[in-house]
Amino acid sequence: MANRVLHVWGDSIGKGIIFDEQRNRYALSPDRCADQLQQSLGIPVHNHARMGATVVEGLAIAQSRGFIGEDLHDAMIALEYGGNDCDLNWAAIAADPTGEHEAKVPLPEFRQKLTEFVRLVLQQGGRPVLVTPPPLEASRYFAWVTRGLDAQAVLSFLGDVQHIYRWQERYALAVRDVAREMRCALFDVRDAFLAQRNFTALLCIDGIHPNSSGQAFIARQALNQWVKLPDQRPI
Repeated sequence: MANRVLHVWGDSIGKGIIFDEQRNRYALSPDRCADQLQQSLGIPVHNHARMGATVVEGLAIAQSRGFIGEDLHDAMIALEYGGNDCDLNWAAIAADPTGEHEAKVPLPEFRQKLTEFVRLVLQQGGRPVLVTPPPLEASRYFAWVTRGLDAQAVLSFLGDVQHIYRWQERYALAVRDVAREMRCALFDVRDAFLAQRNFTALLCIDGIHPNSSGQAFIARQALNQWVKLPDQRPI
C-alpha cells in the first residue's frame, strides 16, 4: 500500500468517546474507530478530535496551529462535525420555552465554516473527507438533555420529541451539500447507521454517542469504503 496518513478532525465521536454506564461517565472506547483504522491499515492516524468541539473551534485551531504552513502531502483529512454545532441551550429553553433559541453554531455559519475548512485542507495539499453525524435517537436523547430541567417546558418549545432528530438531520444534509459543492469525498456515516434494522443498539444511553459497538461499526464501514477504491485511498 502506498504511504498514507489520515488526520481526524471532529468532536467526541471522532475522538471515540462513549458513555461508560458502569463508571457513570464519558470515557474513551476501547474499540474507537481511529485506533482500529490505524491497526488495520498500517498507516499513521493523527486524531485531533475533541469532545464538545464545533467546526468553528476546529477550524480556528487548524488555522492557528494545525495546518498553516504545513504541506499535508496528499494526506486524507476527515472532517467530522455537526453534532455539537446543532446543539441547543436546553437550560435556557427550559427557562424560556416561548423565546427564540439558536443552535450553538447556526446552520448558515456551519455551512460557511465547513466550506472554509475544506478550502484550507485543499490549499495545504490534503484530501478532505466530510463525515456526516450519525443519527440520534430522539426519545433517549430528550430524556438525557432534560435531566434536572422542566422537560414539559422543553417539549413545548420543540413541539414534539422527534423535532430533535429533524433538527440534527438538517446539519447532516448540510455536510452532504458541502461535499457536493466542493467536490470532495463523503463518508456517510449517517446513512450506514440508518441502513441497520436497529441502529439504536449502536448508541449509548444518551441517545447520541455511538457505543463501543457503534465505534467498531464505523471502523468497518470506513474500511469497506477504503478497500473498494483502486488506489487504496479511503472513502
